[in-house]
Amino acid sequence: MEKEQLIEIANTEMPFGKYKGRRLIDVPEEYFLWFARKDEFPPGRLGELMAITLLIKSEGLSHLVQPLKRR
Repeated sequence: MEKEQLIEIANTEMPFGKYKGRRLIDVPEEYFLWFARKDEFPPGRLGELMAITLLIKSEGLSHLVQPLKRR
């Protein structure tokens, strides 16, 4: 994980679905687990960030990303 990825996770909004408009770090872990179980993260950068977000959340490290949010 690189700092740039963490900053993106803190500030990228979910572009679709139930949590549209929420920053990735604020989307519940269960939502990302659903994508992982189906092995269907979206292609491209968004899918990469969602997978990293799941890793961060499953390891209990969300508190490290929260301060990187832009207001």
